[in-house]
Amino acid sequence: MKFSIVLAEKKIEVDFNNLAEQANGSVFVRSGGTVVLTTCVMSKNDIENRGFFPLTVEYEEKYYAAGRIKGSRYIKREGRPSDEAICNARLIDRAIRPVFPKNLRREVQVISTVLSWDGENDPDILGLLGASLSLSVSDIPWEGPIGAVRVCWKDGNFIVNPTYQEKKESELDVVFSALSNQNGEVLINMIEGQGNEAEEDLLVKAYDFGEEYLKQLIEFQREISQKIGKEKIALVKDDNSSLKEKIYQFLDDNQKLEKALFHKDKMVIEKNLNELKEELIKFLEENTEEDIEEKEIEEIFYKKIDEVVHREVLKNNKRVDGRKLDEIREISCQVGLLPRTHGSGLFCRGKTKALSILTLGAPGDEQLLEGMEIVGEKRYMHHYNFPPYCSGEIKPVRGPGRREIGHGALAEKALLPLIPSKEEFPYTIRVVTEILSSNGSTSMAAVCGSSLALMDAGVPIKRPAAGIAMGLMEDKSTGEYKILTDIQGPEDHHGDMDFKVAGTRKGMTAIQMDVKIEGINKKIMAEALKRARKARMEILDKMEKVIDKPRNRISPYAPKILTLQIDPERIGDVIGSGGKIINGIIKKTGATIDIQDDGLIYISAENEEKAREALEFIHNIVREVEIGEVFEGEVKRILDFGALVEILPNREGLIHISKLSPNHIKKVEDVVKVGDKVLVKVVSIDEQKRINLALIKNFSRKKTSSGFRKTSWRRRT
Repeated sequence: MKFSIVLAEKKIEVDFNNLAEQANGSVFVRSGGTVVLTTCVMSKNDIENRGFFPLTVEYEEKYYAAGRIKGSRYIKREGRPSDEAICNARLIDRAIRPVFPKNLRREVQVISTVLSWDGENDPDILGLLGASLSLSVSDIPWEGPIGAVRVCWKDGNFIVNPTYQEKKESELDVVFSALSNQNGEVLINMIEGQGNEAEEDLLVKAYDFGEEYLKQLIEFQREISQKIGKEKIALVKDDNSSLKEKIYQFLDDNQKLEKALFHKDKMVIEKNLNELKEELIKFLEENTEEDIEEKEIEEIFYKKIDEVVHREVLKNNKRVDGRKLDEIREISCQVGLLPRTHGSGLFCRGKTKALSILTLGAPGDEQLLEGMEIVGEKRYMHHYNFPPYCSGEIKPVRGPGRREIGHGALAEKALLPLIPSKEEFPYTIRVVTEILSSNGSTSMAAVCGSSLALMDAGVPIKRPAAGIAMGLMEDKSTGEYKILTDIQGPEDHHGDMDFKVAGTRKGMTAIQMDVKIEGINKKIMAEALKRARKARMEILDKMEKVIDKPRNRISPYAPKILTLQIDPERIGDVIGSGGKIINGIIKKTGATIDIQDDGLIYISAENEEKAREALEFIHNIVREVEIGEVFEGEVKRILDFGALVEILPNREGLIHISKLSPNHIKKVEDVVKVGDKVLVKVVSIDEQKRINLALIKNFSRKKTSSGFRKTSWRRRT
């Protein structure tokens, strides 16, 4: 069965053809020539309580969707998902996860597969809508649907679900996901966006523009569910009221929980809570005859923490660590910590500590991208690492997980608008952020640390950037809420919102919001943005006391890069047959040479002397020879009527026999031989660019005490 909706003259078609008939729900979503299949499957039985909802979301890019075969010579099958695919999977996960019932104990998996891609319509929004649709019509308990739109601001106008080109040229690119509550109010439950230092009001206006489309999509899905939706599987409610009452009484006795929870030091809080939990388990073992799973106890224990954290903020304006609602933790910054790196910055906010290290590379060090949507190069990259010791844990150390990739991409997005162009600063730039200690908002600490490292390295960024995470405590029954600035561990884990905002003094560069409740309204969003801007200014004040602009020099350990623009038609002369010329220059100088299609050449080496030597070689290959110039050259060939002399790399001129000597000679060999070093003057250049020379002196006929006189390609004037 097929349905369709038109948003701003763009048609979205959905097809429930039951091809994936063994899934609980499936749908094909299409816009233009882009088609995404999204399926959802739920396990047949409940699983043991893991302390979290067992949802997995996959977003699969297929090369066939773009009519391409993977470029690797040996591996043609798609491998691990690209960072872009992982971020899209996280986008879907963050939007749908809060909408599942809290007591669902079955595993759920959602898979969005891009089957066709037209290069114009982005499949990520279609995958998100497909997830909502497939869950809505399935028998899986789910409290959707959700609507999702991308809104861009370009040339003074908002555009809904823009093309790739429109996104690229926009000042603001943001995805809103929302649902409608029982009162018909639209609540935002996920935001993901980036801006070119956009003002906060612009994000609010973008939502105002997109809200009507969100309503249309929600109503569109509801109508479909009413027509073809399956009856939802009934959930068995946990009857743990008796256990809950015992646990609450124990924790309320003499305010045990409050005494354990409220402390400035995260490590003390963790120690107190672990001891209290062990005491609680021992109490229940002694006072309860039935067998109780520890996970069940933990679930009630943490639910009580939620209630206490909410109550103290809402009723008493009291935070776990004693700060005011709008107070930022203590901040300290350092730069230049590591002696041999090209740049480094340490950003500390409370017990969250991020060390960012920057490396500058040659243009040829750019990352090559090959994916379904992207084929090209990437010259600025940010990588985020979250080692187990930063949270006081012991875990296997493996490659980056989805969380690390997502946090790294968010920090990269926040700084990308500030990075200088390749023409202005030709280096490849890699920043790695090591989280040394974690207590909330590490991704925003990575933005601050990276900004410090960039300036320490002398990268001419437009201006420094900083980031902050805003939180929320809301009483659902009354609608009362309080917004928190700079949330830390317990407030993040037990709070209702994680709203990350990064940017400069001028405006926002990255936005990301997740919720644990239904969603937030526009009023909360606008207030959180306002508070985030105030906090960002305070953080930038602290950072700028340490370093307020990029250094005017780069590290002496960074490679030195010189540029040379040549006629693109002369690229072949520089490369030479089979790469003979360019490889010879690289071997002689040790420089790295990168030639662009437009004739721009980047020459990089460990020191400037080697780079300039390579540049001179190339300059001499492509430069025009002028009449009257004098060169030292080498005789390459002897002809009956003269000698061919190499005066510049791969450039030869002819000394006619009449120009070898003022006197008459019978044979060329009487004056010069192959291999002789000679001093010559350019006497003419014909219409075919052939160079005619006259011999001034033959060095090879004169020996010195140390042997034959040495010559070079240096021009003599």
